[in-house]
Amino acid sequence: MNVSGKKIGFGLTGSFCTLEKALVQMEKLAFWGADIYPILSYMVDTTDTRFGTAQYFKTRILAVTGKECIKTIVDAEPIGPKRMLDLLAILPCTGNTLAKIANGITDTPVTMACKAQLRNDRPVLLGIATNDGLGANAKNIGLLQNTKNIYFVPFRQDAPEKKHNSIICRMELFVPAVEAALEGKQLQPVIMS
Repeated sequence: MNVSGKKIGFGLTGSFCTLEKALVQMEKLAFWGADIYPILSYMVDTTDTRFGTAQYFKTRILAVTGKECIKTIVDAEPIGPKRMLDLLAILPCTGNTLAKIANGITDTPVTMACKAQLRNDRPVLLGIATNDGLGANAKNIGLLQNTKNIYFVPFRQDAPEKKHNSIICRMELFVPAVEAALEGKQLQPVIMS
């Protein structure tokens, strides 16, 4: 794997049912030698759900990365001026976060990290997990697919019989998508069956 020694920001947002799978991908990056900077949305930092407590996830992240999570806008802001990251991955990236990035809204640590990364002309990789990707957020996906330095983990419909507009990234393609984004390339195909 071509991530050894790379400084990778890892933003986690509130698709709570996919957080455990995202942590598995974080572990893979760490195993391959990436230097990971964890960044949490306010929801992930403070919300306990049936999928786990906020403290559980923060403890797991600390064990994997050896770093405390970035949990405030103030702490995320230096990512830009200090040119801290080779790549920022947001996994899972909720529809809410996706819409904010597409519309330039910077009101969480993860969206601030994204703004800071893009100002340095460096790559951002989005691993979508949203119930409205083929609905209200379809326009935002289209906009971001045409935005410089934004890349996607390939994605597919999620349970289309029950959730017609839901999409989720292919977690098993996360690390290859990281490698491609570090080279300024979009892993293809983006939309999968």
